[in-house]
Amino acid sequence: MYMKLDFESTEPIYTQLKHQIIAGIAKKELKPGEDLPSVRVMASDIGINLHTVSKAYQQLKQEGFILIHRQKGVVINPDGPPKADEEYRNKLANMLHPVIAESICRGITKQEFMELCDQLFVEFHEERRR
Repeated sequence: MYMKLDFESTEPIYTQLKHQIIAGIAKKELKPGEDLPSVRVMASDIGINLHTVSKAYQQLKQEGFILIHRQKGVVINPDGPPKADEEYRNKLANMLHPVIAESICRGITKQEFMELCDQLFVEFHEERRR
């Protein structure tokens, strides 16, 4: 899987890496049970500090996207991440709140926002079919 990181972004590299891996899982580019490179290999391949990769991997592990085994290494969780529960729905609402507020301030209508969300959902589902 190709990792597209923006070193000029204000978003931390570990967050970008985490989001790229989650997107890869969502698009079925990364399959359940598939190996990911070790922290050292991933860091070397991308050209970033191994602590940055470690932080991304630890967050992915905490959120249930990956498993880290001493002998087997890093693998995509064969069972997938936990399904959305009330806690996740609250977290999602908290993340969307400022995005929607800024969109309204910038003149984005509800219809435009919903169309953009729908387009993004379609893109992920189309990638999954490939």
